[in-house]
Amino acid sequence: MTPLISVQDLRVSFRMSKTQTVDAVRGISFDVPANSTVALVGESGSGKSVSAMSIVRLLPENALLADSSKVIYQGRDLLHDSQEEMRRLRGKDISVVFQEPMSSLNPVFTVGDQIAEVLRIHLNLSARQAQVRTLDLMNEVGIADAKQRLKSYPHELSGGQQQRVMIAMAIACEPKLLIADEPTTALDVTVQRQIMDLLASLQERQQMSILFISHDLGLVGEIADHVVVMRSGEVREAGTVEHIFNAPSDAYTQALLACRPRLDTRPRRLPVIDDIVNGRAMLTEQRVAAPLSSAALIEVKGLRKDYQLKEGLFKRSVFSAVKHADFALHKGRTLGVVGESGSGKTTLGMMLTRLTDASAGSIMFEGLDLAKLNAAQMRVYRSRIQIIFQNPYASLNPRFTVGQILTEPMRIHSIGKDEDERARLALSLLGKVGLTREDFGKYPHEFSGGQRQRIAIARCLSMRPEIIVCDESVSALDVSVQATVLNLLLDLQEEFGLTYLFISHDLAVVKYMADEILVMNQGEIVERGSAEDIYARPQHPYTQQLLGAIPRGLAAFV
Repeated sequence: MTPLISVQDLRVSFRMSKTQTVDAVRGISFDVPANSTVALVGESGSGKSVSAMSIVRLLPENALLADSSKVIYQGRDLLHDSQEEMRRLRGKDISVVFQEPMSSLNPVFTVGDQIAEVLRIHLNLSARQAQVRTLDLMNEVGIADAKQRLKSYPHELSGGQQQRVMIAMAIACEPKLLIADEPTTALDVTVQRQIMDLLASLQERQQMSILFISHDLGLVGEIADHVVVMRSGEVREAGTVEHIFNAPSDAYTQALLACRPRLDTRPRRLPVIDDIVNGRAMLTEQRVAAPLSSAALIEVKGLRKDYQLKEGLFKRSVFSAVKHADFALHKGRTLGVVGESGSGKTTLGMMLTRLTDASAGSIMFEGLDLAKLNAAQMRVYRSRIQIIFQNPYASLNPRFTVGQILTEPMRIHSIGKDEDERARLALSLLGKVGLTREDFGKYPHEFSGGQRQRIAIARCLSMRPEIIVCDESVSALDVSVQATVLNLLLDLQEEFGLTYLFISHDLAVVKYMADEILVMNQGEIVERGSAEDIYARPQHPYTQQLLGAIPRGLAAFV
């Protein structure tokens, strides 16, 4: 049977200078059969996205394709089509859903206009016909109040709604192949579930093939028919999803499966890629919850955050992002906070660090209410309560070297008697987070995402904190890098007696990290308990809904 798309001996390199090129894809081959889903999986830098973007010829200008490379579609090699032929093909026969919809949608046009543009260009519909079809598409992808949303701009929609708009644009011309490049990475587990169900139903209705790019093997196990495992630009293993999940033959594939936190066990350390590839013995020792001290380190009561919303010239309303939250943090323990976007998780963490002021309630720390301190008074406590943000790309100053990033907060808070001592402390911290002395003089752009997050952790430690708020601090990382960072956080907690408020929408990660869990929904804490109890015996319907949305593909290796 002739495949829909056949990628043959694909080789892609990038020209970095007049004399230097870097190989990104090294002679890979795979087929995408008609009416099926093929998943490309692997870590960042494995060549997944470069391979997929080669199919639609959306590579950067410095990309070089080898003469032997072929992408066969309907008997022709797309790599030799003219730009005009490729423009006719993109969006009509082959469409792409990108990872970050806010970067892909035009912020100055309404979402209705952007969907309609695809229809006018490829199907030559009139403005009226395009508007009618656009409304049908928005209803088809499950956008609530579709008629009103036609005139909305991208920033007025949630992340899940934005991704639905991207999918509507991609399926507008009923393509034969949909390339989905990490389409759910930044989405909550429930929204992720909705998007995956949507893609499955659209595939069935439109009889299209999907090339699904992901590092989340839980999703891959649920949606894919065939899996291609990539590392360093090469195919390490390929086969049916059943074969890859149940009987992987390559050590790298086995490592990817093992790195993901499991729901049925809590090992003291997560295995990482090098452990398994190099045949190191895995620890079987299980993690036990840290003992609960009699006195809370921080006690929060009645914490609330209200926002004034303007609904007209004179009318205003109040939106409560967090409603009367009560909880305690105990030394050396981790309190996990889970919930969908908009549930109030991040606002809770921001109020605890006083980066956002509470509207009401108290944050008692050593007999003082932090919520009532002014800026000058709070500065004394800022070094003791630190935060690790989700995006290390945005939270590190690109103009500072790593050394400056680590020593600046020490200087501000008078840690270390002089610059030499601060530099020595910074070098020591780099060693603790697995970086080297040579990294001291480098800039953030010279590091991978996982390395940048290590720098962010080192910056937190430079303040010698007692409490660290981890706000989705591993959600953007590959599963293998994620395992390394989680192990690092646990090692640091054990060494320094750190207390964590661990915020995440990844339920498997929270279960692994947390001793106790709070479940938040629409600003309220709807359930709390030990990690084991919450997962084994969820009481609240919302908690049950969250747990039910965990990708079923995890069952293949749990």
